[in-house]
Amino acid sequence: MKYIIVLGDGMADEPLKDYNNKTPLQMASKPVIDNLAKLGKCGRLQTVPDGMHPGSEVANMAVLGYDVPSVFEGRGTLEAASIGVELQEGDMAMRLNLISLKDDNKNIKNHSSGHISDAEAHVLVDYLQDKLGSDRVAFHKGVSYRHVLVVKGGIKELDCTPPHDVPGKAVADYLPKATSESAADTAKLLNELIAQSIELLANHPINEKRRAEGKDTADSIWPWSPGYKPKMPTLKELFGIEKSAVISAVDLIHGIGAYAGMEIIKVEGATGLYDTNYEGKAKATMEALKTCDLVYLHIEASDEAGHEGDVELKTKTIEYLDNRAVKYIVEECEKLDEPVTIAVLPDHPTPCATTIHTREPVPFIIYKPNKKGDSVEVYDEFSVEKGDYGLIKGDEFMKALLS
Repeated sequence: MKYIIVLGDGMADEPLKDYNNKTPLQMASKPVIDNLAKLGKCGRLQTVPDGMHPGSEVANMAVLGYDVPSVFEGRGTLEAASIGVELQEGDMAMRLNLISLKDDNKNIKNHSSGHISDAEAHVLVDYLQDKLGSDRVAFHKGVSYRHVLVVKGGIKELDCTPPHDVPGKAVADYLPKATSESAADTAKLLNELIAQSIELLANHPINEKRRAEGKDTADSIWPWSPGYKPKMPTLKELFGIEKSAVISAVDLIHGIGAYAGMEIIKVEGATGLYDTNYEGKAKATMEALKTCDLVYLHIEASDEAGHEGDVELKTKTIEYLDNRAVKYIVEECEKLDEPVTIAVLPDHPTPCATTIHTREPVPFIIYKPNKKGDSVEVYDEFSVEKGDYGLIKGDEFMKALLS
């Protein structure tokens, strides 16, 4: 038996009043996924442990069966691994966004600098490294607005807010704060870097060009999710999976894969947005399945649409997932001699009404060839409540998948 997990990031939602109290999953035309729900078994998975923030890093680690509270060391450490930054003893890594500001830089406009391109962002991060980098501080280039800051000797006892949780809010209210006396110097350093970045980026040629084109500008850095190098067992150590692979456009997911001992497969044209290369990712999944026991296909598009509050776009991304990725995967699996178990689920909800992640359980499907299904007929947040798996948490999803 081989296994494919199709992860539609942020795909779950809440009933929308302006759409007859339906969710994008309920509105989307997704015949292939619905058929998997009909043939397989369904349930709900609690991906966010009590007391933890509902971030994609936490939720995706939970889907893969990790005891997240015991191994999680912040998002920055995972993204550092994905871009080849080897953390040393005492290094504190943080996710570093390039964000847009408004109202004379007093309030946060968006978390992504208008989804700035890799090329533009890399120029800006190199510039910040040249101006602000030191023996203690290093800026590392990632993808689009997502980068990494490493502080040698940094103390992670900090209160930091993800910028996608506070659009429209005042910068001053969400700056990093120390939660222990020992972290006061680290918090002070981070606040100084933010202030200096605003001054340095204001009239940079990249921003002047984007401003002239009517695009959002990269007005400030925003460091968050601090931590040290994690001690994560591999999937082979956890579940005996000999070889596995991860396919994603997101550095965070690549980082989880690196620590999990998975092969990291990057697909040309994979963007993390609605225009991502669905077909290329689906083909890469089936190619990887030739040599791997498990393939984790992560598609970010629905999450970004949820953060934008764009209901129509989010619905469309789910339809794209169905007819441009899952359909091909199902058709190709049917041609194989070896049976393939297919799971479909999001990591967390990203409701369009609030535009931020929530901690509600997510709906999932596990389809096993030649195994009897349950009474679920279609796939959405509510239909799966009738599924045989019920509500599960921890490593129960992975155990159910592999059983």
